[in-house]
Amino acid sequence: MENMVDFKALFGGVYKDKKVLITGHTGFKGSWLALWLHKMGADVYGFALKNEDTPNHIDLLNLSIHQKYGDITEPEALDDYIQKIQPEIVFHLAAQALVKRSYMDPVETFSTNVMGTLNLFEACRKTISVKAIINVTSDKCYENKEWNWGYRENEPMGGYDPYSASKACSEIVTSSYRDSYFNIEKYKESHHVLIASGRAGNVIGGGDWAADRLIPDIVRATSRKEKVTIRNPKATRPWQHVLEPLSGYLTLGWHLLEQKTNCAEAWNFGPDINSNLPVDEITELSKKHWNDIKIEFSKNPDDQHEAHLLMLDCSKAIKLMKWRPVWKIDKTLEKTIGWYRDYYVSGKIETENHLTDYVNDASKANITWTTH
Repeated sequence: MENMVDFKALFGGVYKDKKVLITGHTGFKGSWLALWLHKMGADVYGFALKNEDTPNHIDLLNLSIHQKYGDITEPEALDDYIQKIQPEIVFHLAAQALVKRSYMDPVETFSTNVMGTLNLFEACRKTISVKAIINVTSDKCYENKEWNWGYRENEPMGGYDPYSASKACSEIVTSSYRDSYFNIEKYKESHHVLIASGRAGNVIGGGDWAADRLIPDIVRATSRKEKVTIRNPKATRPWQHVLEPLSGYLTLGWHLLEQKTNCAEAWNFGPDINSNLPVDEITELSKKHWNDIKIEFSKNPDDQHEAHLLMLDCSKAIKLMKWRPVWKIDKTLEKTIGWYRDYYVSGKIETENHLTDYVNDASKANITWTTH
């Protein structure tokens, strides 16, 4: 199946031989992005904390990429590494990404997600090779009004819990650096950097073992033949396969590297409207793909606040960058649950096959990044 895809031609071939830095490459999204960039012939560098989880996706992939273990809250190490490798484009994914953990350690959350972002931007500002920066934030950066429609990129930033607030702060830092140091009006005069941000929904897919996330909680319990307890069964989220926002970030990077200044903005990358489903429906649909899954719902009144309704309006990315999602929710869950089932039952790692399937399906749908 591999030979059906010419990975190096994707996104106009822009990533072939490009020196790319991913912060947070040891995380769930970062590991999938590292694989995709590696397959496209990019010279991939990673800077992140070592993933101490067993198992963890980046180790299972066993990629031949350059890796440096370090903490983005320590500016000297980050600065030294970026100066040493001289990347052309930076995907900033390093973050404290869990809502529940943010309640337990707000200082770590704000330090990593705000000051870490600031440290990265400062390091890039000193590095002549950097042409594009993409800061990956979250759909939770919006001030949540529990609307029945999607948030657009120009809606106010906010955040109830420390995680959401920290991602809103990270967006404000990005906007400030765009105005102050990477101003589009002064591009190619006083600087040579285009900076943008990407906001995605609830990302699922194989290889995520983070605590207090729905799918990892389900598959961990199922692998132990235990029943899983689910909180907030009626909370509605924009569920999407991890490859969907990654295709968005890579599309955005493609346009920035081609010096399209109108793309140096904030962008939503979410699923189609039918993928906005409550947690209880997602768990029921998951059972179709692994018969052993057994669920019960939490009635704990002490469960911390989480937003109940959250949707993204992606019409800007669809109209201006011709990006659009590829997999509907059924395919997303089939691939996600199937990945874990195959891993736990027979030890298979299906990541590369899933990436190939995704690119083939995008190509059949004539998605722009496959046709150039």
